[in-house]
Amino acid sequence: MMDKGYIDFERLHAFTRQMAFFVTRAKSNVDCTRRESREVDKSTGLRSDQTIVLQGRRTSHFYPTPLRRVAYYDAEHHRRLVFLTNNFDLPALTIARLYRCRWQVELFFKWIKQNLRIKVFYGNSVNAVKTQVWIAVSVYVLVALLKKELNLDRSLTEILQILSVTPFERTPIFQALSTFPTPNCETSFCNQLALFEL
Repeated sequence: MMDKGYIDFERLHAFTRQMAFFVTRAKSNVDCTRRESREVDKSTGLRSDQTIVLQGRRTSHFYPTPLRRVAYYDAEHHRRLVFLTNNFDLPALTIARLYRCRWQVELFFKWIKQNLRIKVFYGNSVNAVKTQVWIAVSVYVLVALLKKELNLDRSLTEILQILSVTPFERTPIFQALSTFPTPNCETSFCNQLALFEL
């Protein structure tokens, strides 16, 4: 599953030669000729299901075999989506739904970036990346359980920020996360010496 920004017909043809299937969004300026059209049920959102051949000089050289083009109208967002695939066996609606599932994966990764605060991966192996993601998810779940157990009004983001700046303090968790303001040195005893005597 790829977005249209990643279309590289040479690479897509390599997938086809390796007997792998792909679904990608088509750019609006794809130069192609329709070879065949199949019936679609327009009540499902499908608009067309066609077999095409690329006509551009470079694209036809990079991808010389036929492709399948599926057009779908997304009523929820009021937009027309056109997909290219090398899979001629699956129903057209399945092709459109597969791409929709890809958006769920994109939203998951967006959620990971926003909530788990993984800025960099410390290792490049599959195991290192999986371990780091699972640790981050585990910490997030533990903080969510803590929020529920202590009935805190703060957001999960705030709780994670507080916990990240107080890991070595001997402050009870409930006190660190309470919404009461911390005492000011001017109103209570402060063991910090003044730098300048006034």
